[in-house]
Amino acid sequence: PPLGLYIHLPWCERKCPYCDFNSHEAERVPEEQYAQALLQDLRDDLPLVQGREVETLFIGGGTPSLFSAKTIRRLLREIAELVPLSPTLEATMEANPGSADANKFAAFKDAGITRLSLGIQSFDDNQLRALGRVHTSDQAHAAIEFAKSAAFSSFNLDLMHGLPAQTMRGAEADLVAAIACEPAHLSWYQLTIEPNTVFHKRPPLLPVEDELADIQQHGEELLAASGYAQYEVSAYSKAGFNCRHNRNYWSFGDYLGIGAGAHSKISFSDGVIKRCAKRRQPQDYMSAAPGHFVGSSRTLERSEIVGEFMMNALRLNDGFTLPLFTSRTGLDAGLLAPQLELLSQRELLERDDNTVKATGLGRRFLDSVVAEFFC
Repeated sequence: PPLGLYIHLPWCERKCPYCDFNSHEAERVPEEQYAQALLQDLRDDLPLVQGREVETLFIGGGTPSLFSAKTIRRLLREIAELVPLSPTLEATMEANPGSADANKFAAFKDAGITRLSLGIQSFDDNQLRALGRVHTSDQAHAAIEFAKSAAFSSFNLDLMHGLPAQTMRGAEADLVAAIACEPAHLSWYQLTIEPNTVFHKRPPLLPVEDELADIQQHGEELLAASGYAQYEVSAYSKAGFNCRHNRNYWSFGDYLGIGAGAHSKISFSDGVIKRCAKRRQPQDYMSAAPGHFVGSSRTLERSEIVGEFMMNALRLNDGFTLPLFTSRTGLDAGLLAPQLELLSQRELLERDDNTVKATGLGRRFLDSVVAEFFC
């Protein structure tokens, strides 16, 4: 399958109360020590990919834009010396408006970043405070202008809905403001309360289910009317601007993950598919000796392969083809027949001779649909 490279930079200015990512507050980021660990981590993993070409690269966090352009440049340069990079490499980097700077963004672009993803979340200052964000609406707009002036080939805005006490009018205002900024890509997703977060311990008052459904429907209509096609549950883009890295992930492609807590999924020519996760705590990760960055590793069983493929591929609006299932899993698509028949009868899936995708009803109950394939 296509191969992506994910690089995790785990530090942020402040941990948001809804965030369950592997991110850690820090006044000072140990850039040099961490960069050395990342590169050694990649060297250790080279036998897993045996010279395969990296088609997409994604730097996530945390807040990667806390790192200097000098360190990002060094990482990209030395990565290119270790693994073959596609001539059409999509190199995405996440950034937050609180650490945005016009010169810094231009330097990221010059270092080799082609696509920027800005964590806006809302344009409402009251909501930003409720979400624990460190930036204001004015800073969000400034960051977007910095991204435009740096002339990235594409930029994405992350935007949430279903925020504390949010009304339809408030959700629409956020979306209208985002669309007016003319990003090529929008990630528009509902706030959910995750375990081990501040919001889980002290839940805010969120819109009720019917209100959330109305916001979702109205937002989808507004985005479609504005030229944004939904291609995944929470991903919308102008024509030709799907996020290739994430699309590969949802299509059960391969990805190598380096950095504290980063995950990898690698397929081998003998049909084996392995997943591994790196040591989660940044200090533990940076202190690891060469060959000891992995925290856990396992080989997927057949039922896990089928279930995980479905869990990802059915998030895509256009679903998947049966030949893709076989090529990505190494399994005969015929083994899906009983579940496909059952779920089609329930009008949760639709299919033809070659393609399978979730219906509108199936997308509403996607967890239940996917559960049928973990057996």
